[in-house]
Amino acid sequence: MSIDIDPLCETDGITVTDHIENTQFEVYTDRPVDPRSRPESEHYFPVDASVAVETGSVEIPRVAVVETRAGDGTLLTHGDCYTMPDGTYHVGINPAPTKLYLTFESGFAVSTTDRTTRIDLDTPGTVGLGFRSLHQTPSGTVTTPTDPESLMDAVSLLGSALQTTSPERSFPTLRGHPPLVESGDEFRVPERVEPVDSGIRIVVPPEYRYLYPVVSLAYYFAADVVPGDSPRIEGDGWTYPLEPGFEARTAEVLRQSFHMDCLARTEGFYPVDLHERETTDLDLDWKRLYDLPLAERLGEYLDVPFEAVEPELPQWTLTTDVRPDPGNVEQLPFVAGELSIVRSPETVTPADEDGGVGVGFLRASDGDASGTSGPPGPNGSDPATSAVEGFDGGEFVRGGASAEAPPDADPLRGAGASTDRGAVAADTEFVRPEPVDTVEHAWVGDGVPLGANKATLDAYHRRLEAGQVEQSRISVLVVCNDEQMREEGEVADLYGLRDMVQFDIEVRHDLDREEMREALASDVDFLHYVGHVDDRGMQCADAYIDLTDEDLEIGVSAFLLNACQSYQQGEALVHRGSRGGIVTLSDVANSPATKLGRIIARLMNSGFNLRTALHVAKRELITGNQYIVVGDGGATICQSRSGSIMALDISKRSNNAWDLVARMFPNGPYGKGSLTGINLSKSEKNHYIPSNIQITDVTEKNIKEFLNLETAPVFFNNELTWSDEFNTN
Repeated sequence: MSIDIDPLCETDGITVTDHIENTQFEVYTDRPVDPRSRPESEHYFPVDASVAVETGSVEIPRVAVVETRAGDGTLLTHGDCYTMPDGTYHVGINPAPTKLYLTFESGFAVSTTDRTTRIDLDTPGTVGLGFRSLHQTPSGTVTTPTDPESLMDAVSLLGSALQTTSPERSFPTLRGHPPLVESGDEFRVPERVEPVDSGIRIVVPPEYRYLYPVVSLAYYFAADVVPGDSPRIEGDGWTYPLEPGFEARTAEVLRQSFHMDCLARTEGFYPVDLHERETTDLDLDWKRLYDLPLAERLGEYLDVPFEAVEPELPQWTLTTDVRPDPGNVEQLPFVAGELSIVRSPETVTPADEDGGVGVGFLRASDGDASGTSGPPGPNGSDPATSAVEGFDGGEFVRGGASAEAPPDADPLRGAGASTDRGAVAADTEFVRPEPVDTVEHAWVGDGVPLGANKATLDAYHRRLEAGQVEQSRISVLVVCNDEQMREEGEVADLYGLRDMVQFDIEVRHDLDREEMREALASDVDFLHYVGHVDDRGMQCADAYIDLTDEDLEIGVSAFLLNACQSYQQGEALVHRGSRGGIVTLSDVANSPATKLGRIIARLMNSGFNLRTALHVAKRELITGNQYIVVGDGGATICQSRSGSIMALDISKRSNNAWDLVARMFPNGPYGKGSLTGINLSKSEKNHYIPSNIQITDVTEKNIKEFLNLETAPVFFNNELTWSDEFNTN
């Protein structure tokens, strides 16, 4: 069973642990309880685990909306403060780390504080508690030849995962994971994969460079993909061209249709006050649109010029570059499932052929420190200085090992290897992808991308297998193998700063080779490595351990290898069993590396995934451009207290007036389309993720109260601090 339910020891209630999503939370009661198994079928919605307890109240440690349905499933009301008379009820509480449902027979009252949501029964009695993991698994695997026309038939089945063709499929829990695709000699479809007749066709030339960019559209529209000369989308009686600007047009269709579905779904099962519905100035009959079949509804959406909705569209989260190669077909369902904008570049710029701009992993001429530049900095800053954080003549980024640094130079995280050090294989192709307008950027195919997540098939598959663990605590191992870097070892104090999540945190120093082997094999959720890496591998107290040629057992789920040129070692970790991690492409000076390590620690502890954590860190540190994510960039070690994750931008207007922007990112089960809001009296509307929630003229008292609710990154005067450290004075 993926969900464990256990009584709490120090207070009254239960602990719920979802081993698939690696989440844990507590449900409180007004008396000691002994949970006993209860049939899952007694709940209105499907659940993975169900127990019965005797109690007079149920409380969870987060602000949530309580949805009440009658015994027959009819929706009666929802909100965070109301009462209901005697009756038989099915109650849902959202958000929670799992789907949480209650069933009981009694009148009740719902109340909230700034931290909790509570249901008090008029008559204490038996309460059924049902839990469903938010984890999504594919229904089967489609086998297909990899020629473009055969692959079109496979891509046409991605939408079989949709649980509805109504606008509610914009909720992540109603989309489902697309079926997997694998290459084979014959086309075979398992019985459980059944096509959805949406009435939509996507016509593209039978070439990978045209097929790959439409996979997210094929999935979200449950569309048939067919060959044709002119790229277009067709419905009953309408046609929408996808040229000129094919890839840009596909991205616009995805963003516009998803946005308009989020607006139209307010006419359905969840009639909430949605901020985006009010700010999108379109004279449309949303009720009529909601009731239309998918093909007709999409046709009317696309009748609206993109320019009319673009100002209200949030910054999309992810762009994935998928090289037009048949070897990449098996990654398409994962890319589509993330609703990623997809590009398929036929040519790319090698990193050493971009006008002389070097990257740190390419060795400079002996003694020429100018050739040791890192990847380009933000806003086009000079890459020759971007690799240096706070350059003052005392910190240097090293290229060739023979380059000398001043005696007071910041030490580098590379051991004293030869000038021919090769932390990255000599035949590795480093490429510089075209810039993206999205928060995150992933790369599928050959080459190591500068500034993008190098996604791999084995890491995607481990996403489906993730979390099958025996322990119910989140484990973090900090390994510091260098005396000069002990300061970063103190990041252990930053992990586990959570009220409701239990962490096991271990710090180990100066591991020898055998101890490092055991650490890598251990069942650890996150490894934070501080030390040296060079062509010999990861430095240990007595020798080096090279993850690329050792017969190692890897149990670590995710990692940060905060050392010089750690890409190859991190890639080996993913290849051998990890989901994903953050690595470096060049030499990194100790001081900024320590700072970045501490930022990543706090972000991972706050529920950020690898890609978004690195995105936020790069806002603070130019040297963040020397780091990339390998493997599954969506990997997390825990969820945020509120479910969704956010970064805050705060500015002061006057002595007692503040402006705030909460940048909400999709993450884990709280994916694109989830509803969210922030707990400020000036912000009572719902928003859909992703979004930027802007609030003006907030009092200092309200800002302090809000920041005290949980730990989140805060940018003030363009500098990063944290909500638990922010001083309004």
